[in-house]
Amino acid sequence: MGTSEAVLQVLSGAVPRLLSGDMYLSNSDFAFPFKFHIKPLKRRASKHVQSFKSTSAIKCQCQIRSYWNKGGVRFYGKAVVDRLKLVSCKCQQSESVNGISAGEKNGAWYVDSAKKLNLNGAMDTQNILEFEDLQKTKKDKESLTSNGATDTGTTKFHKAGVDPIEDEAWDLLLDSVVYYCGSPVGTIAANDPTSSNILNYDQVFIRDFIPSGIAFLLKGEYDIVRNFVLHTLQLQSWEKTMDCYSPGQGLMPASFKVHTVPLNDDESTTEEVLDPDFGEAAIGRVAPVDSGLWWIILLRAYGKCSGDLSVQERIDVQTGIKMILRQCLADGFDMFPTLLVTDGPCMIDRRMGIHGHPLEIEALYYSALLCAREMLAPDDGSNDLIRALNNRLVALSFHIREYYWLDLRKLNEIYRYKTEEYSYDAVNKFNIYPDQIPSWLVEWMPNKGGYLIGNLQPAHMDFRFFSLGNLWSVVSGLATKDQSHAILDLVEAKWADLVADMPLKICYPALEGQEWQIITGSDPKNTPWSYHNAGSWPTLLWQFTVACIKMNRPEMAAKAVAVAGKRLSGDKWPEYYDTRKGKFIGKQSRLFQTWSIAGYLVAKLLIAKPTAANILITEEDSELMNAFSCMISTNPRRKRGRRNLKQPYLSLNANKLTASLGIILFCLWFITFWTAIFRNITTAANMDQQ
Repeated sequence: MGTSEAVLQVLSGAVPRLLSGDMYLSNSDFAFPFKFHIKPLKRRASKHVQSFKSTSAIKCQCQIRSYWNKGGVRFYGKAVVDRLKLVSCKCQQSESVNGISAGEKNGAWYVDSAKKLNLNGAMDTQNILEFEDLQKTKKDKESLTSNGATDTGTTKFHKAGVDPIEDEAWDLLLDSVVYYCGSPVGTIAANDPTSSNILNYDQVFIRDFIPSGIAFLLKGEYDIVRNFVLHTLQLQSWEKTMDCYSPGQGLMPASFKVHTVPLNDDESTTEEVLDPDFGEAAIGRVAPVDSGLWWIILLRAYGKCSGDLSVQERIDVQTGIKMILRQCLADGFDMFPTLLVTDGPCMIDRRMGIHGHPLEIEALYYSALLCAREMLAPDDGSNDLIRALNNRLVALSFHIREYYWLDLRKLNEIYRYKTEEYSYDAVNKFNIYPDQIPSWLVEWMPNKGGYLIGNLQPAHMDFRFFSLGNLWSVVSGLATKDQSHAILDLVEAKWADLVADMPLKICYPALEGQEWQIITGSDPKNTPWSYHNAGSWPTLLWQFTVACIKMNRPEMAAKAVAVAGKRLSGDKWPEYYDTRKGKFIGKQSRLFQTWSIAGYLVAKLLIAKPTAANILITEEDSELMNAFSCMISTNPRRKRGRRNLKQPYLSLNANKLTASLGIILFCLWFITFWTAIFRNITTAANMDQQ
């Protein structure tokens, strides 16, 4: 059998489901994803031991394992493994765990392995050991060419040694790295030795790892980011259930943890497994809508920074992107192009009144759509998806720029709104009552500057300023150039409120009194000017820095970093700060919070090398700008009518045809008229001659 035929058989299911690319398994199939985890063998015995059954060895074998919820407790199942037995192999690099990309060299291993598989899924042991030697040689070669990385299991690189605070931050960041099967796969949320109640701060959060991943990319440490991207992709297709209900296939986990568990009830043999949380164990059971969006953004940043586009070109990665997009672009009952979400779907993961269409989600959504469009491989299967993506980008940018924007002029316009307008030409489309304008906003809004409001729904505008949503609207190009400058103008004008003693307020102002009781449910953690209720979060420094660099105003970022640098190290890198000015370390703030450390490092690295911010920045698309201009010029308050995309072209052709027929008829009449006159003249002349 030729190599191409073997690959075709592998991909078409000749091997029983092990290498299947079907992302949508039916309920009658195995209760585990098509992807599988490679577990390296950990041996105490001689390296020449050939058997996979050894009581004297502690080893971690490659298994397809399922797990599910039962009575609120997670179980690792072995029943379905019996159908395929064991796929045993030595440690395989994560870049070849999931699938085969075009031109990928280790695709040959899949073909050779397929030849060795029998009906029970067993694999020839000798071939496995040969593969181990091959991978070891490959790993040794890579270690010689990496940027200071070694094969000792610890990520290392040369530090400048100029700033002791930066050196301390790098040491703390490296201490937070989590390893899975000997390879770095992420960083834990916090490494606070003073806290006895860990909760889930010892897990790797998708959103929390983003600044850590950017920091490693900027230092040339690409392996940890690649491993993170590929391992979280595996978790995407795991079964996720809460109370007998499963969310969409494209949902990414909020976090995951590496567990070491006994293998086959044998305490002397262990394996490492990834245990993801899709929100079914989170406080409030909120689904992490932003996880998949951040994953796409980080994937693009990895490709642009490392130059390694083979990861995003892989079949499984392309499929993962499409699954996220299909879930985001799915039709619903909403009349708006924005994503409709519940409360707490993002960085603000507790009840804070952001349900509906929060700006943070919409900004990340827009950014992820642009990044995905850039990475999607054009083929017949993705054409419809790309078309839907482009349509959503145009509608979303118009919606946010037109209806979320607020400055002094717009505020005065809302103040004069008429209500209860039943018309297709209504000015007050969302029936916003002018009395909703809070008293603090009238005095707070500067003459120069503006921002995008936090949320918009029928008869409701959330006038709070949300930092991450506004900053990422600048970075992604969701805000126009003028709006982006106005947002930074507002931050500069209101520096004492938004930055003060510790940058940056997560939102402004705080919910207080009865409003706090009703909206948060009297949340004791989200008390006024604390945590998500207008607390100060150092991790927002890196988003602020990217936004300032894009708008060519790096001095603002440098000023904020200098403010943070005076306190962060001495305060032991807290998660957040309390009070109006951010004077106190947060009441329940974790110390040595990883994304506070990473956010500071990324900000410092980008200020030192502003061009590096291009891995995160997306510019305004010329095609989108043209479409947006057309929507403005044709007036969005156009009258209702049947949607027919061909109607304009048909009308245009009909008008041309009518004009042509008119000209032809006029010419015929003209010729007939003058012919008749000529005949009359000729006849009269003949009669005179006679």
